Amino acid sequence: MGPDPTNDTTTGTQYLDRPGGRIAFDVTGHGPLLVLSPGMGDVRESFRFLVPRLVEAGYRVATVDLRGHGDSDTTFDDHGDVPTGTDLLALVDHLGGPAVLVGNSMSAGAAAWAAAEDPGAVRALVLLGPFVRQPPSSPVLAIALRLGLLRPWGPSVWSAYHASLYRGARPDDLAGHRARIRTSLARPGAWHAFQATTQTSHAPVEARLGEVEAPTLVVMGTADPDFPDPEQEARWIADRLAGQVQLVEGAGHYPHAEFPDLVAPRIVEYLGGVA
Repeated sequence: MGPDPTNDTTTGTQYLDRPGGRIAFDVTGHGPLLVLSPGMGDVRESFRFLVPRLVEAGYRVATVDLRGHGDSDTTFDDHGDVPTGTDLLALVDHLGGPAVLVGNSMSAGAAAWAAAEDPGAVRALVLLGPFVRQPPSSPVLAIALRLGLLRPWGPSVWSAYHASLYRGARPDDLAGHRARIRTSLARPGAWHAFQATTQTSHAPVEARLGEVEAPTLVVMGTADPDFPDPEQEARWIADRLAGQVQLVEGAGHYPHAEFPDLVAPRIVEYLGGVA
């Protein structure tokens, strides 16, 4: 995938109208399109270390907020993998696809669903700490999660949990990033949207993994606390998608923010090889 000079850079926050509200995004760089989407409870600035490295490599990079997160509207009635997948496809169409979808956590599942839904729109997938199937759970844990995320203590609980997912090199600006998330979730309607997002089922994604044709790179931190065995989960996903695995030693759930100097070159190398 070589640079495409016909694609112009657009800076600043933009909005795309979707049924129920608008999703916020920004675009930087020139070349083939990459669309980056963060995990639940996070904002598009999660990719702040990855974007300049990908732009330097010759890509046009769009980062997008989830429904109800960041600068996206809080007016949506539905949240989760499938709605997010439809938003990603709409943004690719709006910006002029096809595109490589780069998704973290829940957004990785949404990206895989999008690749199954519209293969022509998705050149490749990069899945970071991906959830593409429903993890084992119990009614007790489900109740505990719902109680833990109730106001007034819910935002503090989530902030502490989010910080615990960084197991490798914590970014120097992590406190500022967490403050940005808290500000986002304090908007009217945002906490309700976040709570709705926590009820996401990944079953619709798992059911369509066999339909994914896009080349796939799975990037997983070996210390990701969201998975009982991160390496095993990464290899299971790669086997289902005929993809490759990149393990990031010591990284947690955000390898792209913890070790961007390792993750960005690997993404660039991979995309160059599957062009």
